[in-house]
Amino acid sequence: MNSELEGYQDQLLSINQDAPGIVAGLSNDQFNWRPGSDRWSIAECLGHLNIAARLFMPTFDEAIARGRRRGMTAGGPFAYPLLQRSFVRLMEPPPVIRVRTPGAFAPVYGATSVTVMTDFFAWQAEFLERLKSADGLDLRRIRARSPVLPWLRYGLGIAFAAYLAHQRRHLWQARQVRLVVGRWSKLEL
Repeated sequence: MNSELEGYQDQLLSINQDAPGIVAGLSNDQFNWRPGSDRWSIAECLGHLNIAARLFMPTFDEAIARGRRRGMTAGGPFAYPLLQRSFVRLMEPPPVIRVRTPGAFAPVYGATSVTVMTDFFAWQAEFLERLKSADGLDLRRIRARSPVLPWLRYGLGIAFAAYLAHQRRHLWQARQVRLVVGRWSKLEL
């Protein structure tokens, strides 16, 4: 596997190790507690990541399949345009710019931690498979389409990097909620 994809695999492993600690020991009420009327609960942060995964995986599949069909192979390293790299940086936590979530990506309130986390790890495994299947492809020249803004296309490597940055962003957000929940041993919900 090329070094860029190995780096993404390492980031995914780190996310997979981080997520359980955010939800450990929480009741479903605490898991669904919102710090404000316009703020997401831990359940909503992680549920949003599951929805994003469901919508992003087909775009990864399409880009990978198109790259294979066209014989777009390369070993890297890949250099990405400044605008694409800046896009990834904007996705990283803590958020510099807050963006309204499109309706298709909006999480559902009231999910159980078991359901959300089971789905979360299933999607993580799906993403790992996409990373493996992209090995040997030209991650810069193969374009992936954004499921948020269909007119927006970026290199497949940037799509992977942005996907992981988006996960870190919402895990950071969930951790901030967890810190508030953790301050009170008997939080009235």
